[in-house]
Amino acid sequence: MSNRNTQASKQAARERIRAQREKEKKKERLRRQLVVAVSVVGVLAVAGGIGYAVMKANEPTGWEAAKEAKLVTPAHTQGKNGTEILIGDKKATQTLEVFEDVRCPACAAFEQSTGEELLKDIHDGRFKVRFTMYSFIDDAQGGEGSKNALSALGAALNISPEAFLKYKAALYSAKYHPDEREDLYAKDTELLKAAGDVPELKGNKAFEKQVKDGTYDRWAMELTALFGRKGVRGTPTFMHGDKKLTMAEIPQRRMTQEQYNQLARANFRKMIDAEFGPAKDGGGKDGGADKGGDAGKDGGGQGIAKGEKDPTGGN
Repeated sequence: MSNRNTQASKQAARERIRAQREKEKKKERLRRQLVVAVSVVGVLAVAGGIGYAVMKANEPTGWEAAKEAKLVTPAHTQGKNGTEILIGDKKATQTLEVFEDVRCPACAAFEQSTGEELLKDIHDGRFKVRFTMYSFIDDAQGGEGSKNALSALGAALNISPEAFLKYKAALYSAKYHPDEREDLYAKDTELLKAAGDVPELKGNKAFEKQVKDGTYDRWAMELTALFGRKGVRGTPTFMHGDKKLTMAEIPQRRMTQEQYNQLARANFRKMIDAEFGPAKDGGGKDGGADKGGDAGKDGGGQGIAKGEKDPTGGN
């Protein structure tokens, strides 16, 4: 083999080696680019996941979320956002306002001793009653029982005013009402247990579903936002127009439960008679209406008659 052929062979071999190396370098660059690209995608995915997690963590939950939920108002309500709960004979010209909190022990004591007196006046058409329900004890004691019970009361009111009144009485009853420091009404099971004593609610699947689904949670939040309405920050409170009614206190002495109840009823009757005038047998005197039947009849179940303004005024 000539020297010339040998040099040509070596040159060709070096070219093949250089070409192979260039090929391998290109593959390595491509591999590194792919690794970097995948890493960037991974970082972006992680960052996106963290961002999503942070966003979800900052989203309101529970009753804060209820403030942003779609507003569903129960039947038999009116006014702004359905916050007027007015029950009674539409022919009654007077309105008594009652402010309560479901967890309130004083409200429970009133309902247990005197609730039937109030219901009698409603049924006799002596006056309508506007109920303003608060939930300030949830804030004072911690918990959510007042709001949860109020949402359930909305489900009862959606059925009828009578169901609302009976269910409210059951929730306040000695049988079910918990110590205000116990947040039992935060549990739907406790609310449904009390509903078992109300004929209109017992076994009512639609009612049970609304309680469990929190259908009226947003509505309950709208009502709780009325705290301080007309300057009222304690419960129970009774008002006629802008006048706060005062009930005599029961003396602090030993007595039976029945004696306490008798005094409580007498004090309530005295307060109401002083403001609305003595009740006529069968109702009607000074209440502006003859006996109008049950609260859920003759238009009373619809609260204020169509076109009629709340005679108490304000919110």
